[in-house]
Amino acid sequence: MMIQIGSRTSFGIVTALVLGWAGVSLFGADAEHGVIWVHPGDSLQGALDQAASNTVCKVVRVTPGTYRPGARGQALIALDHRHDGITLEAAGPVTLTAANAAIADPTTPTFPTVVNHVIYLGDGISSNTIIRGFRITGGNRFATDVDPPGRVIEPHFDDLRRTEGIYGHLFFHTDGAGIKVFGRSYPTLDRLEVVDNEAQPCAGGISIEHRGYAQSRVTLRNCVFRGNRALVTGSAVDLLPGSAATIQNCLFVGNLSNTGNQYQSLKGNLNWTNIPTLVRSAVGYLPEHGSGAVTVFPGSMALLLSCTFTANRNGIDDHGGRSVLRGCIFWKNNAEGGARSGERYELDVIRGTRVDNCFIAGGIADLRGVVDPAHNLIGCPDPGFNGRYVPTHPAFAAAGYRPVDAHAPDPPALPGALGSNIDY
Repeated sequence: MMIQIGSRTSFGIVTALVLGWAGVSLFGADAEHGVIWVHPGDSLQGALDQAASNTVCKVVRVTPGTYRPGARGQALIALDHRHDGITLEAAGPVTLTAANAAIADPTTPTFPTVVNHVIYLGDGISSNTIIRGFRITGGNRFATDVDPPGRVIEPHFDDLRRTEGIYGHLFFHTDGAGIKVFGRSYPTLDRLEVVDNEAQPCAGGISIEHRGYAQSRVTLRNCVFRGNRALVTGSAVDLLPGSAATIQNCLFVGNLSNTGNQYQSLKGNLNWTNIPTLVRSAVGYLPEHGSGAVTVFPGSMALLLSCTFTANRNGIDDHGGRSVLRGCIFWKNNAEGGARSGERYELDVIRGTRVDNCFIAGGIADLRGVVDPAHNLIGCPDPGFNGRYVPTHPAFAAAGYRPVDAHAPDPPALPGALGSNIDY
């Protein structure tokens, strides 16, 4: 069964800039069964909703183009428990963006962004929900709490509010300009390019907010995070307290945290009177050296396998004490800019974090002096990155990120990869 989508809804209407061969099937007739195809001008949200209610068609394929929001709101596309089990994949070069200059207010600092998140992944999503092959961009500090007409972005929101801490539900709206993962949500995000998104206070790229429901983990694999920014923490990926993720074969380059020292009230955004007070303590987190491209807060955990960090403003700060970092490269994460005066570092991890077979060199390799030099190469040689950040030095043959084409078959297991059954 192949379904063509031609309807439009008030939520997630898209306009498209066609980047070539739109509408051409790239997958052959044998792959068309059980597929819903989305073309430029179609409603991407409408296709997802149709797949959610269809017991046969659980694959949504998006043909090349740039898909934009048709109205201000909380996300370009939103998936909740009803969408569990859907595979959303790009059939060629596809950009999903939070920006639409045609409907944005050009007098606002957030211009041309019109949604909080490009993608929202809500409560009730398992690892069987897969998003693959997209370029995610355009997020720029936009924040609203208004749902689109006739739709609630998170049906379980009131139940999950019982687990919120001192910051209330502010970060639900503000964090994760590229992607927001919320509640009991454990999607698989594969071969995404998350680029040039900015958030305040946290997570220009991806915000993971499990709120203590970390029975499983978000999976990020074969992804590239480039040029994302955050006022405070986790410019590329931010794990708020009580969250968990597996991050495998990902590249982090040119991401900048700690862009400022004060939350800015922006025209057109949320205007809650308590926001400055709420954010003041967040802005003061790690006041001397600041945060890295990845932030893992206390109470959270991450499994990082075969990732590369370079040219970010700091590598990773992980104060969860239960994470595992294995086979990763941390090389000169000393990007200029930012509001912290302390020297740049590669790793700021606390005791209890397992760091094995990593290659580390930069201003401060190990900020807290807890990484075992017997199991890691601290002060490693230049990896000799090529244009795709693959190390050419033979010592790095089994370490760091390797590019995976967005539309190629799944690659074999990485050398030394442990899979999902690692014991934290």
